[in-house]
Amino acid sequence: MDQIDALDGVEGRYWQMLPDGKIQCDLCPRECKLSDGRRGLCFVRARRGDGMVLTTYGRSSGFCIDPIEKKPLNHFLPGTPVLSFGTAGCNLTCKFCQNHDISKSREMDSLMDQAPPALVAEAAVQTGCRSVAFTYNDPVIFLEYAVDTAKACRERGVKTVAVTAGYIKPDARTEFFSHIDAANIDLKGFTNRFYRDLCTAELNTVLETIRYVHDYTEVWMELTTLLIPGQNDSEDELKALTDWVMTHVGPDVPLHFSAFHPDFRMTDIPNTPPETLFAAVAIAKAAGVRYAYAGNVHDRHTGTTYCSGCGAALIERDWYEITSWALADNGRCVSCGTQCAGVFDDSHGHWGRKRQPIQLAAFAR
Repeated sequence: MDQIDALDGVEGRYWQMLPDGKIQCDLCPRECKLSDGRRGLCFVRARRGDGMVLTTYGRSSGFCIDPIEKKPLNHFLPGTPVLSFGTAGCNLTCKFCQNHDISKSREMDSLMDQAPPALVAEAAVQTGCRSVAFTYNDPVIFLEYAVDTAKACRERGVKTVAVTAGYIKPDARTEFFSHIDAANIDLKGFTNRFYRDLCTAELNTVLETIRYVHDYTEVWMELTTLLIPGQNDSEDELKALTDWVMTHVGPDVPLHFSAFHPDFRMTDIPNTPPETLFAAVAIAKAAGVRYAYAGNVHDRHTGTTYCSGCGAALIERDWYEITSWALADNGRCVSCGTQCAGVFDDSHGHWGRKRQPIQLAAFAR
C-alpha cells in the first residue's frame, strides 16, 4: 500500500477502526488495513487521521461521448449517446487489463479534470446524452462520487450506467446499485483459479453481486466476459458459465463475449480468434440464453438482436451503428408481439459509432 504525503478528497464511507489502531476499509472484500497516510490497493481510498477519504472525488481522467453499445449495453436505450468517464485506480489486479493506463495510474491523481457531480449532469443535458457511464476504471472504488453524480443526474432526467467487475461487499453494494439504472458486470472467467491467479480476487463475490442485482434491484443488467486464449475460453468453462447464468439469473440477461488483445502483463498471449467468440455465442444460445453477442469483431449476425419468439431480427447492427429497427410499444417485436427484454423507447437513437471527447469546463454556467 502506497505512502502519501498529503491527502485531498471527501470523507469516505465503509470502514472501521480496528483494536490495533489501524483502519479497515470495508468497501470491497480486500479489507485493506491502513495506518495514517496510507492508501489501499485501489490507490484512491486512503486514511487521513482517524477517518477514510476518497482522494479522487470530483476529478476525472477525461470525458467522452460514446454509443451506449460500447459499454457494452445492447438492450438499454439502443443508439443513444452516453457521457463516459472514470477516475484512477482499481481494486482488482488483472494482468490482462485493457485500460491499465487509467486503472493502474499512479500519476493521474493530481492531473485529473475538475468534475463536480452537478457539472457532469449539466454536460450530459447540454450534449443530449441520455445517460452517464462510470467506466474506464471500476466505479465501486469511487462510490461516494458515483452516488452523488447519479443523484445529480436523476434530478436532471439523466440515467446512470455502471461498468463494473462487481467486486464489492454487501453493505456498499446495496447503496451503490440503489442509484444506478443500468450495469454491465464483467464476469471475467468462471473458475476460482482464473480469478485468483490473474485478478487476485474471488469468483463467488462477483457471482453474489450478479445475483443481487438481478434479484433485488431494478437495475438493467448485462454481462461481459473477455475471452483469453488458453485461460477462460474452454468449451467446458463456457458451458459452466452459461449454465450458471440460466440457473441463477435466467435467459433474458444478455451475454457479451469480447476479444482479448495482448496488453499490460499478458503480451505473450495472442489475440482471441473470432471463431472463439462465435463458438461462445453458440454455446450460450444452446444453453437457453436468448441474447448473446460477440464483441470487438465485425460480424453483423452476432451483433444483431433477435426475437425470442419468432426469430426475426429486431435490432440489426453494423459495429455500433443501428441499421434496422423492428420494435414497437417499448420493446415488442413488430412481427409477433413478443416482448424483448430491456429498456427501450419507441424508436432508437441515432448517435451511431462516433466517439467525441469533450472538456467539461465548457459546460460550466
